[in-house]
Amino acid sequence: MRAHIVTYGCQMNEYDTHLVQSQLVSFGADIVDSVDVADFVLLNTCAIRGKPVEKVRSLLGDLRKIKARRPLVIGMMGCLAQLEEGQQMARKFGVDILLGPGSLLDIGKALESNERFWGLAFRDELHDHVPPAPAGQLQAHLTIMRGCDHHCTYCIVPTTRGPQVSRHPDDILRELDLQLAAGVQEVTLLGQNVNAYGVDQGARLGGYPTFANLLRLVGRSGVRRVKFTTSHPMNFTEDVAAAMADTPAICEYVHLPVQSGSNRVLRRMAREYTREQYLAHVADIKKHLPHVVLATDIIVGFPGETEDDFAQTLSLYDEVGYDSAYMFAYSARPGTPSYKHFDDLPREVKTERLERLIARQKDWSARKNAAKVGTTQEVLIRGEAHSDGFLEGHTRGNHPTIVPAAIGATGPGVYPVRIDHATPHMMYGTVLGPDGHPLPQVPRLDPQAAALSAPLSMA
Repeated sequence: MRAHIVTYGCQMNEYDTHLVQSQLVSFGADIVDSVDVADFVLLNTCAIRGKPVEKVRSLLGDLRKIKARRPLVIGMMGCLAQLEEGQQMARKFGVDILLGPGSLLDIGKALESNERFWGLAFRDELHDHVPPAPAGQLQAHLTIMRGCDHHCTYCIVPTTRGPQVSRHPDDILRELDLQLAAGVQEVTLLGQNVNAYGVDQGARLGGYPTFANLLRLVGRSGVRRVKFTTSHPMNFTEDVAAAMADTPAICEYVHLPVQSGSNRVLRRMAREYTREQYLAHVADIKKHLPHVVLATDIIVGFPGETEDDFAQTLSLYDEVGYDSAYMFAYSARPGTPSYKHFDDLPREVKTERLERLIARQKDWSARKNAAKVGTTQEVLIRGEAHSDGFLEGHTRGNHPTIVPAAIGATGPGVYPVRIDHATPHMMYGTVLGPDGHPLPQVPRLDPQAAALSAPLSMA
């Protein structure tokens, strides 16, 4: 069988794709890069906003046309598969296999079935499963929990992924050991709310460390770089910032979603913290990590948001001084309390406010990135950039970075890079050698010169 997986959504979905892909390979499947040569196409879906749902709908329409011309098994997994909206879509487009986020280990049973297979249960053994390490990659994701015990009024995650279940620390460390043995140098710990690790349904689990202590355990494992996402301010503790400061492997990068700067909107969102409490967390982080890189999530145009509410979001953005932000216009999702009980704002209002926030973010990102010019940053190079002769990667603070390929630095690895230029969304630098001087760049032949110097063919 030739299988192809299309992944939408968050890093958790990327991790789940790797988990299912490893299962498919163990069954003897070949993973292919194109729908055109696949016998089985699996869509790993996202339901957090309307746009990824529409992308799934469009692709399912294309797959149905292919299936009408030749044998093709169509599968759908992820958050959308768990919802009635996704199940209706699956019926309409002739999906053969439907797997919710808690039933991914049913993929083998599903492929063996001779009829439509829908697995939507939350399977406990999923939380104990340790997938093999990704081959040939310097980066890896590592899930430490699944689900969420918070119930933000705009969020569909508690419905699609269920209540929070923390993985046992032994399983986490065992998976980390496999990743390190495979050459992984940067690990990102994943969870809907990593700060609440070990506290399921409001109670701390016996034998489980706090998230801060888990960070210390992971940071002492021998891994070079550790990141984590995502954090809920309600559960953030100063000890997390302290653990980051006293564990060199943990990157000085914190993604702390605020969603709104207005207490009134935060109450309507059921976020369980105030603006003042959020800013106190930021102060704790900066106390322990003066050079921290801060990122956030912000929803613009939540139902009932007034111009004054939005102004408070802009002022909070300036008070914190974020390095970057994921910004979205509110998208009403069926099944959420905000969809049921609140009236949406006009699209043009949301769009106009989002444009203003993006402009504010670009200004702050430009200032923050410009301050890095002339400094030396540790950059994990992932591979070739879109332009020939250049490589792409990211700093410990998650800044996307482009460098020319250099003698001794022509492929993946972790290198010191002097930042020479910066834009709001990208840094450009030069790879340095052990002596702190720039490494000589790999010569790049001009295409026109190459054509002129090529030997003439004899007809």
